[in-house]
Amino acid sequence: MKKDEKDLLVRDFFEFCKTNEVEFVDFRYTDVKGAWHSASFSMSAIDEDSFNGLPFDASSLPAWQPINKSDMILIPDPVRYFMDPFTADSTVVVFCDIWDIYKNQPYEKCPRSIAKKAVAHLAEAGIGDVAYFGAENEFFVFDDIKIRDSINCQYYEIDTEEGEWSRDKSINGAQNIGHRPGTKGGYFATAPIDSMVDIRAEMVKVLNQVGLETFIHHHEVGQAQCEIGVKFGNLIEAADNVQKLKYVVKMVAHLNGKTATFMPKPLYGDNGSGMHVHTSIWKDGKNIFAGDKYQGLSDMALHYLGGVLKHARSLAAFTNASTNSFKRLIPGFEAPSILTYSAQNRSASVRIPYNQGEKAKRMEFRFPDSSSNPYLAFSSLLMAGLDGILNKIDPGKPMDINLFELSLDEIREKGIKQLPHTLRSAMEEMLADRDFLKLGDVFTEEFIQSYKDYKFESEIWPWEARPHPFEFISTYSC
Repeated sequence: MKKDEKDLLVRDFFEFCKTNEVEFVDFRYTDVKGAWHSASFSMSAIDEDSFNGLPFDASSLPAWQPINKSDMILIPDPVRYFMDPFTADSTVVVFCDIWDIYKNQPYEKCPRSIAKKAVAHLAEAGIGDVAYFGAENEFFVFDDIKIRDSINCQYYEIDTEEGEWSRDKSINGAQNIGHRPGTKGGYFATAPIDSMVDIRAEMVKVLNQVGLETFIHHHEVGQAQCEIGVKFGNLIEAADNVQKLKYVVKMVAHLNGKTATFMPKPLYGDNGSGMHVHTSIWKDGKNIFAGDKYQGLSDMALHYLGGVLKHARSLAAFTNASTNSFKRLIPGFEAPSILTYSAQNRSASVRIPYNQGEKAKRMEFRFPDSSSNPYLAFSSLLMAGLDGILNKIDPGKPMDINLFELSLDEIREKGIKQLPHTLRSAMEEMLADRDFLKLGDVFTEEFIQSYKDYKFESEIWPWEARPHPFEFISTYSC
């Protein structure tokens, strides 16, 4: 961004703050896992020079800086900000990137900076000038969650008035309503079976208030499961919007005495939550995914698809970034773990949606979930697709049959790959197939190694070390 352009945008920001009588400025940035962190300043402490950078300690965040090199700079983005609808005092939230003072460059472990490098790589490769992404983030809204993790006890208990286990009890002392979706029975349910119409409507209104354009909300397949449709945007905007969506959904639920989660598989035996990702690439105002090949796609789109399918097992380290992710990707729950593509067929991991017109041509990746960091998930998908275009990778033939009806032996006989079955496997696949991520210095080796260490230390090893309640059923009497 040129200095004159930035100066103008910063002045617009302060005019916005004046108009909205802002008292506090909340600078937010995203860590490796995808969680938001913030630092709030009184409006009087902020001036135009603040947009050149604010110092902070990066050593307290996991997988970032050591204590002896802890100083980093927050760089506020004068384009991305919104009024926080939940604070008692007038507060504006500003998205930030991280600047590395030691290397004098964007911080290579800052997910938002990585996403910007991926976008730059797209342009430098001469393929396109904008990559559009649209995420469909499914989530659950529960009434109560209890968790215990100790040396002699591993335990959780979820409760919701929609749960089939609530058929014979009263919720919070109230009368039992009797209307429930049942396991896998909630898709597009109406009230009173859908108990969350009003809370979703409130979420939609607040999302609109913070600048997200929504177009649908509905009950999903699972008990207490929801989805809110949000309009697509460029890669950075789309990832920013996922962060906003998560914040609003969780806060609206919280203020209504509920608890919302984007965890992929919180309920055993019911459908899990995904983050379906729609994408297309444009150049000079034209959708380069539109053409005369399969379902109106171009050769370039099919090569992009070929790249994603080729690298999907390593992509899972970023698109399905939790141990819980792989409990969703099992047969029987509409989980798209089979690595092939099809038109309209939702059993494939990649779907070509039905649409008319060049502008709407796109592909939908159905395997990612919301435990991923959206900046890393979208960037890794883009890098895999660009590798496919640059190397003209053939995606193979589409599979228009119901893949959920195939046995594992039939899947193997057809030579169809599947996603990894654990986060450990996904991380090992990524480490063995990481060269495409490093093109254009988008994902650096230092970041990849830090990400690997963080995932093993914070999730994989702790999860592998803990006995599971089911193991007591299967193994206690051995």
